[in-house]
Amino acid sequence: MTLTSLWQPFSLGRVELSHRLAMAPMTRNRANADGTPGELVARYCGQRATLGLLITEGAQPSADGQGYANTPGIYTPEHIAGWRKVSDAVHAGGGALFIQLMHAGRISHPDNTPHGRQPVAPSAISAGVDIATASGRQQVPVPRELSVQDIAAVIAEFRHAAASAIAAGADGVEIHGANGYLLHQFLSPNSNRRSDAYGGSVENRSRFVIEVARAVAEEIGADRVGIRLSPSMPLGGLEEGDVADVRAQYRHLVGELAGLNLAYLHLHHVGDDELLQSFREAWPTAVLVVRYGRTREQLAADIDAGFADIAPVGRLALANPDVVERLRAEAPMNELDPATIYGGGESGYTDYPVLANAN
Repeated sequence: MTLTSLWQPFSLGRVELSHRLAMAPMTRNRANADGTPGELVARYCGQRATLGLLITEGAQPSADGQGYANTPGIYTPEHIAGWRKVSDAVHAGGGALFIQLMHAGRISHPDNTPHGRQPVAPSAISAGVDIATASGRQQVPVPRELSVQDIAAVIAEFRHAAASAIAAGADGVEIHGANGYLLHQFLSPNSNRRSDAYGGSVENRSRFVIEVARAVAEEIGADRVGIRLSPSMPLGGLEEGDVADVRAQYRHLVGELAGLNLAYLHLHHVGDDELLQSFREAWPTAVLVVRYGRTREQLAADIDAGFADIAPVGRLALANPDVVERLRAEAPMNELDPATIYGGGESGYTDYPVLANAN
């Protein structure tokens, strides 16, 4: 299978892309202690600007939203100033930047947050998983259940974070509704045991995600907003039920979100192609699909099959800042060093070599 379809231009919201590759959001834990992305983050993203669309690692919209140490924030003036340098670096290289807004919810520990508070979640149910902290791996605690007033405050935090991202020069934001974090926790029946308007039925469990997306779209424009979902993804202690349950939940959710006319739907796909096809038929704009374990030869498969418009790449982009040039030249790829993915400095972050004579 050829990669010809990857090299076709595409219009994504307000952004004109010269090809169909993108950088998937991947946590790297290199922000300063206060959540400000520094020069190193700007260099890392700038190196990868030829990927066109760069979706950043998750940036917390508040202190409560932080899950891991040294993840970036996007809610203070200092954060905005730091992200401005990242935006400038990406734009200088010809790329577009979408900052992912990620509230970790119960996947957090007081030792990892600036205020040392108990994590928050839809219900007071622990994820039962361990998390890295400065003193070693610890189990995440039982979270505090968000009140209805708290939920309204979190929605306002997302709105403020989106405005802050645009103020920092980003081209848009991606709302992280996947991979076991707060929005996903509202969707999953084993983490959401609420009996109010935000729990119980498919419609109620979807409500928070829809309200966040609507608020962000109102704040910065729907054509600057993407959302990431991961149906059936068993991360963070989530169990979303059988296939019928998952299809009912996500067909309702995607149908409601489609009415907002967001810039894109980004799916971390785990194999239900029938569900994926139904999303494709319901969604009015761009669809991005990333799957575990794709080879370089398979990168265009979902575009060629009509499932997707853009193919985000993850691990290949970590180890190959010039992954686009390497793919075009059919050149070999650098091997990823797993030991340097999370935290640290330049090693395994900004020091991967590029082709001497990229075509």
